[in-house]
Amino acid sequence: MVKQPILLPCQHSVCLLCAAEVLVQRGYPPPDLPPEPNSPASTPNTHSPRQARKPTPRTPDRLERVLRTVCGTYPGRRRKDAAPPPMLFPCSSCQQDVELGEKGLTDCLRNLTLERIVERYRHTVSLGSVAIMCGFCKPPQSLEATKGCADCKSNFCNECFKLYHPWGTPRAQHEHILPTNNFRPKVLTCTEHEQERLQWYCRNCQRLLCPLCKLRRVHHGHKVLPIAQAYQALKDKVNKEVNFILANQETIQIQITQLEAANKQMEANSAVALHQLTHCIRELGAAVAERQGALALALEGSRRRREDALSAQISERQGLLEHAGLMAYTQELLKETDPPCFVQAARVTHSRLVKAIENLQCFSPSADPSFRHFHLDASKEVKLIHSLEFIRAPLAPVIDTQKTLAYDELFLCWRLPQDSAPAWHFSVEYQRRAGGAAATWGGTRSPNAATAWLRLDEVRGTNAVIDQLQIDSVYVLRVRGCNKAGFGEYSEDVYLHTPPAPVLSFSLDSRWGLHADRLALGRGQTYARSVPGLSLLQAANRTLTSCHLTSDLLVADLSVTQGRHYWACSVEPGSYLVKVGVGQEAKLQEWFHLPQDMASPRCDPDSGHDSGAEDGQDSPPFCFLTMGMGKILLPQGHGHTQSQGDSHSHGGVHSHGSSHSNLPHPHTAPLPPRLGVCLDCDKGRVTFYDAHSLRILWEGHMDCSAPVCPAFCFIGGGALQLQDLVASRNIEEPPPRRVTIQTCATNLSK
Repeated sequence: MVKQPILLPCQHSVCLLCAAEVLVQRGYPPPDLPPEPNSPASTPNTHSPRQARKPTPRTPDRLERVLRTVCGTYPGRRRKDAAPPPMLFPCSSCQQDVELGEKGLTDCLRNLTLERIVERYRHTVSLGSVAIMCGFCKPPQSLEATKGCADCKSNFCNECFKLYHPWGTPRAQHEHILPTNNFRPKVLTCTEHEQERLQWYCRNCQRLLCPLCKLRRVHHGHKVLPIAQAYQALKDKVNKEVNFILANQETIQIQITQLEAANKQMEANSAVALHQLTHCIRELGAAVAERQGALALALEGSRRRREDALSAQISERQGLLEHAGLMAYTQELLKETDPPCFVQAARVTHSRLVKAIENLQCFSPSADPSFRHFHLDASKEVKLIHSLEFIRAPLAPVIDTQKTLAYDELFLCWRLPQDSAPAWHFSVEYQRRAGGAAATWGGTRSPNAATAWLRLDEVRGTNAVIDQLQIDSVYVLRVRGCNKAGFGEYSEDVYLHTPPAPVLSFSLDSRWGLHADRLALGRGQTYARSVPGLSLLQAANRTLTSCHLTSDLLVADLSVTQGRHYWACSVEPGSYLVKVGVGQEAKLQEWFHLPQDMASPRCDPDSGHDSGAEDGQDSPPFCFLTMGMGKILLPQGHGHTQSQGDSHSHGGVHSHGSSHSNLPHPHTAPLPPRLGVCLDCDKGRVTFYDAHSLRILWEGHMDCSAPVCPAFCFIGGGALQLQDLVASRNIEEPPPRRVTIQTCATNLSK
């Protein structure tokens, strides 16, 4: 049973005396601990009140005594002295060291709620079997206490209570409670300002405050609530949570059954795993023993061969001794006097003697007696044995944010960390967040803002394509690997925003007679590069008399008349000037086939006013955004009708569709890796995005009464690449299985 529990900064409760003992074990000053409440020494026995004696002055409260000894400052410490290091208390609940601060346990409030719960429990189950005696009766006449006074913090029998709480006196208003050995304060008071009640609650600091603490600068700007309001709000939340749990009792029981079954299955699986471990080690030992036998046989065979060779060499040398073998036979042969017989018999002996002399002069053993190359180096194998581990599931994959994108479909790319176990296949899970980008970016997500998780099972490789998506929606994706050990951890969630309109697929049109010396298209006609050629070099002679800028126009191979469309492209950062936008197909062809002087303000291709016929139009026929040299030019404000003759920049470097008179100081921004363009033909609006984050860069207006098409203009050298469709990527892996992850829980609002 807890006694005098206090709340640690981690919001866990611990007995005050237990906390003091733990701090002593950690080397803090030893406290003068009071006796246990249930011990005989804890029951004061003073003179009887019948002898008209005043109550003995109450000894200091246990909390005050322990705090004065354990956490109080040392007497005589000057204000300039260095403060003692903060106390660290090891919380057994969260398994972490909690910093108590300079005042130690003084800053920890008593958990009066827990004390009341324990007190009610003690009286309910009759744990207080030891009688609590009156604290003011004479020992021979001590009576059992029947009441306790919360203000006097003492236990009384009926007679003593009446005597010390007479009618008509302030003591008669004291609160009487059941007898107890653990008196607690009636209300919580501030630990820094004595007798100041805690009347406020700071939501930012999550601390109770007294009126004086509320005035501190540290709580300036914080959301501070009256304690009654915080009490009601927290009580409503707790009641709602309790009702939710009570409404899901059947689900809890089902989960308990599943956990019990899982526990039994775990025991069985652990036994099987232990058996497999023993079997594997036995097989490993058997393989080592078998290999040891094979190596021992090879060693024995080499020893025998060497022994035979050395034995033969020894026998041969023994034959060369004076009275044995070859020498004895030769000496007898020399005694032969018949020449024919001697020659016939001595020829073979002569050959043997010549060979023996050669062996004597070039002596070497016929076999190496050392076995150095038969020493076994098992350091690598021992290291492998020491590194034996159970098979591990793959680590959390790392999402490749450079390749992952959302276009016509979602393309997710990832890789495993270097120290990860290999994965047999992957599982990709994705979820649509309701409410568009606002549900995820900036603002708090509600629990009901997300739909059910969808999953692609058994994905081979390290990329996946997700189709059947909704326009202008935020999707959260995650992936995990699987092998023989099961599924590993999830990767970090990645959020992708689908385009605001259906993706328009097109190629660059090469039928308008491109300048072959300056402009070239790549394979598939989705890549274009402009290189200033000989024509610009020849025009350099006229730069002192007039201004001629070469520009090359590229348009899409299709045009649109209605609906909303989106496409994306990437401009090479080293490009000089590139203009990306849309325009009326007829006006683009007219401008291409009748090129004008780029310096003429009436013929600026960005102005949309190459003749006086369009001066009365509300919107221009072109809308471009200019970028180059790693920057993008962003006019201020939204685009509106452009006044006649107010475009006078060389080459039309101003983004088109905006009023030049309203935009005296356009600014630049870094060129995004990919630029998105959204055309709304119904509203006559063109929106330019950072295609990676779908952040709006600029909006303009144009006349969409005639067919319009995407257009690109090069001024000087540059290159651009149209965004390829995700659906057109070549992925050889078979399509993964698509499943829906079901969750079983009662709605909180029910």
